Amino acid sequence: MSTQTRPIAPAPSPWPKVAGVVALLTVIVSVLLTAFAWPSVRSSVHDVPIAVAGPATATGPVTAALQQRLPGGFDITPVADTAAAERLIRDREVYGAVDVSGAVPQVLTASAASATIAQTLQGVATALGQARSATPGPAVAVRDIVALPADDPRGAGLGAAALPLVMGALITAVLLTGLLRGAGRRVAGALAFSVTGGLAMAAILQFWFGSIGGAYLANAGAVALTVAAISTTLLGLEALLGYPGFGLGAALMMLVGNPFAGSATAPEMLPGWGGALGQLLPPGAGGQLLRCTAFFDGAGSGHAVTVLLSWLALGVSLCLVSGLRTGRAATGGDAGAGRAATGGDAGAGRAATGGDAGAGRAATGGDAGAGRAATARPAGAGQAPA
Repeated sequence: MSTQTRPIAPAPSPWPKVAGVVALLTVIVSVLLTAFAWPSVRSSVHDVPIAVAGPATATGPVTAALQQRLPGGFDITPVADTAAAERLIRDREVYGAVDVSGAVPQVLTASAASATIAQTLQGVATALGQARSATPGPAVAVRDIVALPADDPRGAGLGAAALPLVMGALITAVLLTGLLRGAGRRVAGALAFSVTGGLAMAAILQFWFGSIGGAYLANAGAVALTVAAISTTLLGLEALLGYPGFGLGAALMMLVGNPFAGSATAPEMLPGWGGALGQLLPPGAGGQLLRCTAFFDGAGSGHAVTVLLSWLALGVSLCLVSGLRTGRAATGGDAGAGRAATGGDAGAGRAATGGDAGAGRAATGGDAGAGRAATARPAGAGQAPA
């Protein structure tokens, strides 16, 4: 009579392990909340570059009033007239200007550079108008020099595009790592997708959502360069360090690069060193480059292009170094196998030669013994009859 044994269920996890998992999850969610919420909560105007246009006798009181209203909020550049102020705005050297060069003061903004800073400057115009209310005259005018498109006057599409752009680059690196072999083919796949993805995302933002303007190919190039910089960096770190390298790169781009990109507001609005750090990473540099190509004919894009090309070169270099290291390891293994095979063949040859020589000696000795035995037997046979 056969008996069936029931499988033994694994023992439950010990309670200290459960507590450790809970603690780890708490740390992860705390880091995510801090990374994404802290820059927004602590955003404020500080060292925002603006211009003040007009003679020194007029710009001095305006500068003092701005510093009193928002201490440390503005980095002010004095210029002579309205044309100089507009030129600085279009060249992306300042975000706006207070123009007191004419009979009627005006505030110049560029909502395409930052809708948040444009609203702040509108508040400055309101304060100037209230200061002039005691004297008769026209109110302070606000003029948007570089405006956002009419289809997206708040710039929501451009700000919301930052996270999908980073996520697209991360997914690209994951799929290429899992589906393709060889560093060269992975890099080629990343560069090819950056072109097609750049064309697709720029078309959606420009022709469907109406969130950006400018030259379509320039916008597609900005998106493509950003995707290429992020994806190749992740591929290079994974090729060099394995999956820990990929995790390191993903954390750098998602938890640091994206929250500190300043795409929805401006780098100068971020707390402390966050804005400067964000512009040294691909998400922040890519967002600024797209603004430059979409609204300013590429003006002010030099820093962003340099940052993105540097990350792209780093990622490709890491992939090439890993590929060369893998190739040398494979070559060394083949050479070792060849030496082992040659040694085995030589040993077999020596064994065969020794066996043949021994067999020859044994055969010669046998023949000689047989001859001596044959010679002795006839002689003995002849002696016996005698």
